[in-house]
Amino acid sequence: MEFITVALSEFIGTITLNHDRRRNALGRGLIGEVIKALNDLVYQQARVIVLRANKGATVWSAGHDVGELPQPGHDPLSYDDPLEQAIRAIQRCPAPVIAMVEGSVWGGACELAFVCDLLIGTENTSFAITPARLGVPYNLTGILHVLNKLGMSLAREMFCTAQPVSGERAARLGVLNHLVPVAELEDFTYRLAGQIAANSPISISVMKEQLQILGNALPLSPEAFERIQALRRLVYNSQDYLEGQKAFLEKRPPVFRGE
Repeated sequence: MEFITVALSEFIGTITLNHDRRRNALGRGLIGEVIKALNDLVYQQARVIVLRANKGATVWSAGHDVGELPQPGHDPLSYDDPLEQAIRAIQRCPAPVIAMVEGSVWGGACELAFVCDLLIGTENTSFAITPARLGVPYNLTGILHVLNKLGMSLAREMFCTAQPVSGERAARLGVLNHLVPVAELEDFTYRLAGQIAANSPISISVMKEQLQILGNALPLSPEAFERIQALRRLVYNSQDYLEGQKAFLEKRPPVFRGE
């Protein structure tokens, strides 16, 4: 593995994001390795999987690799986008996935963390949902994942402001299952993982899938779906979409004109 490391001990699997040079940006290479690792660990009978960054990381993941976003006229978060594939892989994984979040989480990495079954963070954990900084239209399933985790009020705030929410606030609002001191993060997470691994894996896998089905059980008419898709096309065909990518790569503030 080039971008991650993988380990398995006593039915507890660990996937460590290990591309510090790019702040664990979610590019095709890293995501492909994460998906393969999930499948391999399930095949090796892991009963719970911890998804983490290297110890001491200041950034858990910088989010979607902006350099891989398509040009205008193409959906930047289509069904086949690597990030969407990784999110589905976590959701479909029969073993619970624990996001052990040390450091900040940005953009699409927030959704990746939010679809994990449990989130454990520290006082230096933060979450920022940043498509508005890049002029990117978030996709329907992604917004649903965020809504399910945050609720409408916080989701509106995070999508509109693109500002970080602290670990303390995330814990208070139920986004994090547990907020622990940095020095205790590993011990606490793996103790919790051990408790899960001691339970019936078939019972847990069935309940996980039931919760997944119920969490997505929201009716949506074909007309509403088409309206949402039209709204998203308006954004990824815009000059703001181009400006967001260009500004990010040039390391300058974007100048959005609403065009």
